[in-house]
Amino acid sequence: MAGREIRGSFPSEKIGKAFVFSMNILTYIVFAVTYLLIASRRLSLLPIGRPAGALLGAVLMVIIGALSPKESFTAIDYDTIVLLFGTMVLTVYLERAGFFELVASRVLSMSKTPWGLLVATCLLSGLLSALLVNDTVCLFLTPVVVSACIRASLPIGPYLIALATSANIGSSATLVGNPQNMIIGSLSGFPFNQFLLYSGPAAALGLLLNIGLLWLYYGRKLPSTLPKTLAVATPADGKRLFIVLTVTGGVILGFFSGFHLGYTALAGVAALVLIEHKDPRNVFSRVDWPLLLFFCSLFIVVAGLAKTGIIERSWKASAPYFIITEPIGLVMFTGLMTIGSNLVSNVPMVLMTGPYLNELGSAQLGWVLLAYTSTVAGNFTLLGSVANIIVAERARDHYALGFFEYLRFGVVSTVVVLIAGVSLIFLIMG
Repeated sequence: MAGREIRGSFPSEKIGKAFVFSMNILTYIVFAVTYLLIASRRLSLLPIGRPAGALLGAVLMVIIGALSPKESFTAIDYDTIVLLFGTMVLTVYLERAGFFELVASRVLSMSKTPWGLLVATCLLSGLLSALLVNDTVCLFLTPVVVSACIRASLPIGPYLIALATSANIGSSATLVGNPQNMIIGSLSGFPFNQFLLYSGPAAALGLLLNIGLLWLYYGRKLPSTLPKTLAVATPADGKRLFIVLTVTGGVILGFFSGFHLGYTALAGVAALVLIEHKDPRNVFSRVDWPLLLFFCSLFIVVAGLAKTGIIERSWKASAPYFIITEPIGLVMFTGLMTIGSNLVSNVPMVLMTGPYLNELGSAQLGWVLLAYTSTVAGNFTLLGSVANIIVAERARDHYALGFFEYLRFGVVSTVVVLIAGVSLIFLIMG
């Protein structure tokens, strides 16, 4: 009787295994197609772009049964989405108040030489990207930098490269500098102050090294002087700018005080809506909604892949080679994050790596290294980060920033900044 029961269970067991196997294969196919659409930006066969590509993958994950609708909703990290939305809206208010134009033109007026302007561009881009989202900083600063170069008869290329690379490096300093760091803040529960203490020095060192490399590449090729008179912008409404800056300063103070990052940003947005006493739909219309859709969809796609168990099995098998408390493991981990962030983008790498950092020797060190390496890796190629693409696209009417023009600087900068920054983080936290 027992034997018949065992024999009778074989067909159902085989069917169950076959079903799971088939489901996993379908999930892998959906994942591969999604990342093909994301990595290639636009395919001639299906030119729908990154956000729509990620959305397609998310919908397919539910259709094939990899995730239930409820599981797909649970997969989205709403803390990250709320924080990203809040900082985007604050940045729009700053731009509408003339903040970016004013700061950039003040920097231009204070710069005595073209090289001084290049350094100022790096520092301004890096600092603002540490406090605001690097993508939106590049969105609003690129036209100002291009305008300054045209007015001063300067080569545009070096300044665009300085803007993009510095924005990425500077954004690695805080948990609100870029989307992947926001995800890390949500997943890890890292206090804002503590993260800045560990990652901030590495970001500052990276900016200095990046400036040094810019000097080696372009310093001697720039003109020796700037025009004596260059127009300096003034805000159309100084009172409005003061109010927006005050509220933004309050939000940043809230970050340092340990309040919930997302709702602190939303509190600032709500305060500005009430103070302006106007319908904010024009402000909300300038939020990068496709980017928010992209991240929501990406959470679902990665959750579908994770449910197959392949990510967990891969990390368990490879963990002994990536022990970050040991020099060899540290080098291996840095290399993996750099390559992975350029192949599948930094946000997916963070989502697939974060849950398994406990197995790599030190979760706390791992979170900081993950943030730093996945962010700096974006400087490797022109397509390595959204910030780079924004700079190139915003400037294309006046200057076509070439892939190889960027590559010859980006590769060297990424390697040098990673080696120095990762070493410093290891020394500080080790």
